Order: sequence, then structure tokens, then C-alpha cells
Amino acid sequence: MHELSSERAEMHHELIIAGFGGQGVLKLGQTLAEAAVLEDREVVWTPAYGPEMRGGPAFCTIIISSHPIGAPILSQADTAIIMDQPSLHKYQAQVRPTGAMLINSSLVDARQARTDRPVYAIFANRIAEEIGDNLIVNMVMLGAFIELTRLVEPDSVLHALRDSLPERRHYLLPMNERALLAGAGALRSLQAAG
Repeated sequence: MHELSSERAEMHHELIIAGFGGQGVLKLGQTLAEAAVLEDREVVWTPAYGPEMRGGPAFCTIIISSHPIGAPILSQADTAIIMDQPSLHKYQAQVRPTGAMLINSSLVDARQARTDRPVYAIFANRIAEEIGDNLIVNMVMLGAFIELTRLVEPDSVLHALRDSLPERRHYLLPMNERALLAGAGALRSLQAAG
């Protein structure tokens, strides 16, 4: 287990992740939840998806806290990770006034995002393709989220990925790590330009 720094010891964060099936929305949420558990956090991960195998709506909420979680339902989020245009329209109103949105601007028109919250437009599909596989778009967005919130350590995410991937697919771990780092770097660039 990881020793928590004093600045991260007390926290409570509520997150919405939304997109469509095939983008790894649920895997992003599951990986983050497992990383938080590795750091001894209280976690509620609630996935939902349409009946389609790929292409239908995919959505999950995550609550990560340093203290017991009273209710597993959230009505407003501290952060939203938005992976496609329909999700922007559906979920951006649920971000708290003090919250932020990370949007996959490869598929989402950032000009349609609300302007009263910080919005970080990450060209996640393009970054994933440059790394070598569009299927790691979720890890690009997770890297940006971790950089923004510092909720979990990147090493915990990599450990959670290693635990959840079958051993025959461990060869994908270095590419996933590059995606996390690239997402973090994209977020830092946006903040610097800010």
C-alpha cells in the first residue's frame, strides 16, 4: 500500500465519465477505482451502458473518499470526463460550480462546452494514435485526470492495470504507461497556456 501524503490524506471526489461503448469508458473508471483502493481509499464505482456491444452509450460514476461514503449516488460531480459529443450535452450541467471538465476534443466540440467551469480540451484520439493504438484513448484521458486532480499516484494506476490485464496482455502495459504520461503532459500544456 502507498503512504498518503498529508495534503492528500483528507479528500472526497465525485466523478462522471461518459462516452460510447468501445472507448474504454468503463475500463477507465474501473482502473481509477482499483488504483484508489490500492491507496486505501473508500470507493464506489457504478457502471452503466446501453444494450449495444459497441457504440452505445457508456457511463460510470466514481466516488473516491478518505472517509466512509454515505450514499453511492451523486447528483453533481467535481469532475466530468467527456468522451463524445452526446455526453457533453447530457452531463455537463451536472458539474459543480467549483468543478472542471476534461473533454476528448478529438470527438467533442469544445466551443459547445459551458464556459463557467474550467474545460480542458485534450485531443485524446490523436494522442492515442500517435502512441500507436486508438484503444488507449481512455488511458490518455485518465492521465490528464490524474494530473489535474492528483487523486491517485500514477504508479497505483499502473499497478491496477497490471492486476486487471491477463498476463498474456501485459505487453500492452508500456503503451498504456505512455498514454498516461502523454495525457498528463497534454493537461500540463493546457494549464501552462491557460
